[in-house]
Amino acid sequence: MNIEKVRTGFAEHFNGAAGAVYTSPGRINLIGEHTDYNGGFVFPGAIDKGMVAEIKLNGTDKVRAVALDLNETAEFGLNENDLPAQGWAKYIFGVCREIIKRGGKISGFDTAFSGDVPLGAGMSSSAALESVYAFALNDLFSLGIDKFELAKTGQATEHNYVGVMCGIMDQFASIFGKEGSLMLLDCRSLEHKYFPFSPAGYKLVLLDSAVKHELADSAYNKRRQSCERVAATIRQTHPEVAFLRDATMEMLNEVKGEVSEEDYMRAEYVIEEVQRVMDVCAALEKGDYETVGDRMYKTHHGMSKLYEVSCEELDFLNGIAKKCGVTGSRVMGGGFGGCIINLVKEELYDNFVKEAFRAYKDRFGHEPKLYDVVISDGARRLY
Repeated sequence: MNIEKVRTGFAEHFNGAAGAVYTSPGRINLIGEHTDYNGGFVFPGAIDKGMVAEIKLNGTDKVRAVALDLNETAEFGLNENDLPAQGWAKYIFGVCREIIKRGGKISGFDTAFSGDVPLGAGMSSSAALESVYAFALNDLFSLGIDKFELAKTGQATEHNYVGVMCGIMDQFASIFGKEGSLMLLDCRSLEHKYFPFSPAGYKLVLLDSAVKHELADSAYNKRRQSCERVAATIRQTHPEVAFLRDATMEMLNEVKGEVSEEDYMRAEYVIEEVQRVMDVCAALEKGDYETVGDRMYKTHHGMSKLYEVSCEELDFLNGIAKKCGVTGSRVMGGGFGGCIINLVKEELYDNFVKEAFRAYKDRFGHEPKLYDVVISDGARRLY
């Protein structure tokens, strides 16, 4: 965590001042990808990498913000037409605006932030940034906003100020994370249940492809639209289907002739993925990590071939994992680059990492990045 960097940077930019310090984590998702905006289930956990922000009220109606990792600054007001130009500043501005829309009274502040969530790796650095500010402003201004509303504030920021129609999972994990536990979240009802996750004899390993293909945001929104079109078509004969989460493969096959081939494939992936999350829950309760791993591989296949959000680099790493006997492996996050998440037996770990680095460099000319992750707590105040 970059606590010292933030404290030093804040003091340098704001004349030696000191403020309150907050952190919020990135997340992994064991299984349940692209199910959240379909009203389905996800299985995330907060991780030991995140954003740290220092904040001090400045007695004005302006926010002065410093992105220490980018060495950039922004200053903006709190009215709707004060939207800053910098992409990163839009997240902070959006959180402020969403809190104000919910009746929260906030005023100007000085802030500096830094993060060790890798950008573009599918660990949701953006949700960590939104969540650290939502949590901090709620605390500093004693607004009394509950945790669910804080998560929704971050989600609404993405929708209204960034242009990504994301589901609730990333912000939820960042706010509600609990050390040593994954969370089963019903994205429709927002009911959640903690599952202890410290699998003896296994490691959770992320391999970052170190590529990010630029079509991610527009392609993400296109897939969401595909899912909504299919749900609407099914709903004509099955009015109980509010989201694809409510549909079965039988229902999907009934409308096969009424939807495009592409929309059919997207829906097939989602319906099967909702079931895989349930399978993993049942397996975890029995300590059956072989089934967990099997479903992870099936998710990767579906994301690659049906949802088409993988890429050559991620498929290659998934193939290496299979060859090395890794228990489970799949693309994690929105796709088009970023990370592959692997459930690896400890005795296979060294060989897998060595082989993945060697083969990937031979094929693509550079090594992947390695992150061992520890499941950690959600947003909180540090000082």
